[in-house]
Amino acid sequence: MREPAQLSFATLNAALKAAGEATRLRILALLAEAELTVSDITEILRQSQPRISRHLRLLAEAGLVDRFREGSWAFFRLGERAGAAEIAHALMDRLDPADPAVARDRERLAAVRSARAAAAQAYFRRHAAEWDRIRKLHVADAAVEAAIVAALSDKPFRSLLDLGTGTGRMLELLAPQIERGLGFDLSHEMLALARARLERAGLKHCSVRQGDIFNLLLPAQSFDVVIIHQVLHFLDDSAPAIREAARMLLPGGRLLVVDFAPHDLEFLRDEHAHRRLGFAPETVTQWMQSAGLAPVLHQNLPPEPGGKIAVSLWLARDPRAVIAEPNVKEVA
Repeated sequence: MREPAQLSFATLNAALKAAGEATRLRILALLAEAELTVSDITEILRQSQPRISRHLRLLAEAGLVDRFREGSWAFFRLGERAGAAEIAHALMDRLDPADPAVARDRERLAAVRSARAAAAQAYFRRHAAEWDRIRKLHVADAAVEAAIVAALSDKPFRSLLDLGTGTGRMLELLAPQIERGLGFDLSHEMLALARARLERAGLKHCSVRQGDIFNLLLPAQSFDVVIIHQVLHFLDDSAPAIREAARMLLPGGRLLVVDFAPHDLEFLRDEHAHRRLGFAPETVTQWMQSAGLAPVLHQNLPPEPGGKIAVSLWLARDPRAVIAEPNVKEVA
C-alpha cells in the first residue's frame, strides 16, 4: 500500500480550511460520487450559483477538487493527484454515507443523474439506426471486445487512457482490470453518453474529458495502456495521434489500436464522415514504429456472414525497460 504524501504545513492547513465548512464538505461528498457542473451542484444544494462557484474555487485552489473545461461548461471531480487530494479522499472515507444531510444530497444527485441519462439516451435513440447499420457491416462487437481483452491479457495494467472514447465502452469493458481510467472525446453528446454509461455501471474510478487527441493536456508517461478504438478512420492524419498516444505511455506501456481493415464502402466516407476506408497492416505498424514503439501484434478479424468489413488490431510496446521484444506476430 502506498504511503500518503508528506505535505507542507501551509498545504495541509489550506486543505483543512477549505474542507472545514459545511457546504464545501457537502460538495466534496457529491464529487466523490460523480463529476458535476456548477449548475448540477446548485440544483442539488439549492444555493446560488455565485456561492457555489466561490466554494468550488476555494476547493480547487486547495487541491481538493479538479476542474476540467468542456466547451462553455466546467466539470468538477474529487482531486486525483497526490498531495492535498489524498486529504479529500481520506475525509470521504470517514464520512458516514447514511448521515441525513449526505443522504438527502445523494437523493437529489440521483435526480440530476437521471435527467442526464435521459438526455443521453434520447441522443442515442436518434442515432441508433445509423450506428446499427454500420455495425452490421463488420465484425460483431463481442468478438472484437474478446480480442481486445485477449491482446492485453499477457500483462496486468493499472491505468488506461481511451482516446476518442465515444460511448465509453472501452472504459467499461476494461474497468475491472484497472485502478484508473480516463477517456477523451471532442463531442459533448458522446461524452454525455459515456458519463451515463459509467455512472450506470458505478465505475467511479473511470472518467471522461473533452479534449483533442492530437494535443492532450496531460503529463507525458502517465498510463500503462492507451487504446484508440475505431477512431483513426475519422482523422485526416493519424500519425500525430499515434505519436501523442505514445507520449502518454509509461516505460514498457502498451498502445492498442483497433480499426477497420481496408474496404471499398464509399458511402461511409460520404454519409458518415469516414476519412479513411480502413488501414493496411503495415500502415499502422509504420506509424507505431515512427513514434518509437515496438509493434508486437497484428490481428485481423473477418466480418460476420453478410458483413463486408474486417476489423484489425495492432498492439505495440514502449521499448524502454524491456530487454527484448518479439517480432510482430500475425494472428489469423
